[in-house]
Amino acid sequence: MVEVALAMLHRDQGWLLQLRDDIEGIVAPGTWGLFGGHLDPGETPEQACRRELWEEIHWQAGDLEHWFTHRDPLRIAHFFHGPLTVPLSGLQLLEGQDMAIVPAAQLQRGQVWSPRLAENRPLAQSLQWAVAALQRDQALGAQEPGAAS
Repeated sequence: MVEVALAMLHRDQGWLLQLRDDIEGIVAPGTWGLFGGHLDPGETPEQACRRELWEEIHWQAGDLEHWFTHRDPLRIAHFFHGPLTVPLSGLQLLEGQDMAIVPAAQLQRGQVWSPRLAENRPLAQSLQWAVAALQRDQALGAQEPGAAS
């Protein structure tokens, strides 16, 4: 069973996304996903999320709140959310081929434009789970994670 931790970071009414590399053998190649990754032995999901954010965008996360956990026969995915406290230009993309801040409404279309590649790319399955959770929360009347009060 694979266990991962993923971060939905919000800024300027949007969510930070990573366009995964087009490399055979990785999970969800060439799709838009969330920054994060596998838990190392002995690591909590939150520790893994913070470590992955440092390794992938060289950013030290502040407040992270557990949002939900998705389980299927192959994996457990822990989703966290929190504010991205720096502009996109303040991040260093160390893993993936692009990153963007994308409004939640655009995510519901199932594809996102890549400024670097100048083309639309689909959402990774894990990001689709997060979009479904946003829709579920909105249907229940809950405030979107990261929305201004």
